[in-house]
Amino acid sequence: MSHSATEDPTRAARRGIELCRRGEWTKGFSLLVAAAESEQGTSGLPGLFYSYLGYGMARFRKRMRDGLALCEHAIKIEFYQPESYLNLARTRLLMNDRTGAVHAVDRGLKIDPGYGPLLELRDKMGVRRPSVLPFLSRRNPLNHSLGWLRSRLTQRHS
Repeated sequence: MSHSATEDPTRAARRGIELCRRGEWTKGFSLLVAAAESEQGTSGLPGLFYSYLGYGMARFRKRMRDGLALCEHAIKIEFYQPESYLNLARTRLLMNDRTGAVHAVDRGLKIDPGYGPLLELRDKMGVRRPSVLPFLSRRNPLNHSLGWLRSRLTQRHS
């Protein structure tokens, strides 16, 4: 069943989200864009709509700032939705902002500590060990050198 220009934006948005969840991004993202461009506008659409649209904009159209803004908007209107934090983290990773991605994952896991996709992304990103000297910045050359040394020593003993 193809979507038409007259399709209800809310219905198109729901179908688009479902397709994206299943990995059918080409079809799903086109439905989200159609819903966004609808004459009826996007008022009343769920936060997840903005979240998926934002990640899609960053991923497929390379419009990182627009995508990030949409993901953040999704969280403002539905802060309790862990899936929106997932899309925010994915978008941050596309922007090479690992710190922002980790922060988004942590915020999402505070809402739902058992949310599988966030746990998987956290595992995929890896968890950093604490700085060797916590009173110094992580970027401090001394912390950097000691961290490198600690890493080499632990690799030898494992």
